[in-house]
Amino acid sequence: MELLIFAGVVALFGAILAFAGIKTVPQGMEYTIERFGRYTHTLRPGLHFIVPFIDSIGAKMNMMEIVLDVPSQEVITKDNAMVKVDGVVFYQVLDAAKAAYEVSQLQVAILNLTMTNIRTVMGSMDLDELLSQRDRINAQLLHVVDEATQPWGIKVTRIEIRDIQPPRDLVDSMARQMKAERDRRALILEAEGARQSAILKAEGQKQAAILEAEGRREAAFRDAEAREREAEAEAAATRMVSDAIAGGNVQAINYFVAQQYLTTFKEFAHSPNQKVFFMPMEATGIISSLGGLAELAKDAFKGDGSGGLPPPPTPAPPRKPASSGLPSAGASTAEQLAVTQPSPWGDNTGA
Repeated sequence: MELLIFAGVVALFGAILAFAGIKTVPQGMEYTIERFGRYTHTLRPGLHFIVPFIDSIGAKMNMMEIVLDVPSQEVITKDNAMVKVDGVVFYQVLDAAKAAYEVSQLQVAILNLTMTNIRTVMGSMDLDELLSQRDRINAQLLHVVDEATQPWGIKVTRIEIRDIQPPRDLVDSMARQMKAERDRRALILEAEGARQSAILKAEGQKQAAILEAEGRREAAFRDAEAREREAEAEAAATRMVSDAIAGGNVQAINYFVAQQYLTTFKEFAHSPNQKVFFMPMEATGIISSLGGLAELAKDAFKGDGSGGLPPPPTPAPPRKPASSGLPSAGASTAEQLAVTQPSPWGDNTGA
């Protein structure tokens, strides 16, 4: 019976020793092992056996990336502007033994180191640089803090400035400055637009003037050509009339003069302003011209086609000429022709 009790006690003691020597390390963690208080090795994730009551776990280090909030603090910039700044720090433990035994209170040390370097880096910049060059600030902080924490067995992966808060009056001044700058740009753009508009308008007027001048030149050329053609036609008509007169056809001059009379009176009739017209001629001249047209019509419809006139049935005796035998100075051209060339139908003056 006593032997069974002793065996049971030994078995229980062995189970306790076995349970004390078995250690399981979860993923993302590392344990440091101390033997009689002295660091010996590090346990990686998995199942491990240690010497009970001789070896013990010293520190449990988290090997995953850790985020630390940097508290807000006031920073005086190079141009004596006070701003409030806060941020975040990302770090990862690479060596569990160094992180456990090279520094006390690792996270507190990282926070203080980061805050100190934030004041150093940002204090060497102007406010405008501070607000516009956050990437540069982050890069400088990362370089300084990571170099300082290398002996601790950690890696600072990123430092981000989260917020920069200038004083309220400074924010208002910056807003007024920005508004003034925007107004200046707007005025410059407006002036530039007006300048471009004036240039384009002047160019358009120049092109319009050139085209108008070219049009006037072309129109003048066409008008001159038309007048030349009209003069040629009139010269040809005059030449034909002259040839007809030279050939003995006296009625051609009557037709020519009558046509000019009719054209003149047609223009006078269509004139909107002229209502009274004083003619320096006798009415008999117009009647004689119309008589010439009637004679031409008779020649066209009753003639034999040779251009001559048929003899009148009863020729009238010739009119008694004036004392000088010549027409008066005030007589019209038709009357002069009527005097110098007797009408084939006789004298119908009294008719």
